[in-house]
Amino acid sequence: MKGNREMVYDCTSSSFDGIIAMMSPEDSWVSKWQRISTFKPGVYAVSVTGRLPQGIVRELKSRGVAYKSRDTAIKT
Repeated sequence: MKGNREMVYDCTSSSFDGIIAMMSPEDSWVSKWQRISTFKPGVYAVSVTGRLPQGIVRELKSRGVAYKSRDTAIKT
């Protein structure tokens, strides 16, 4: 996404609820509860409104990255 403004707009949302800031994800009870203990240290939204475009989801899948929507507005 670095240097690709359009990709940043496609892959981010300004509509979210709650944040989690993690420095040691593997040691955090919150990261375990949210099932994000394998993520990199950083700041994450608890839930978002919106979904990634299908092209992005396909690209992630082709790279072996499992995409799990955190959109609480749409129940799947």
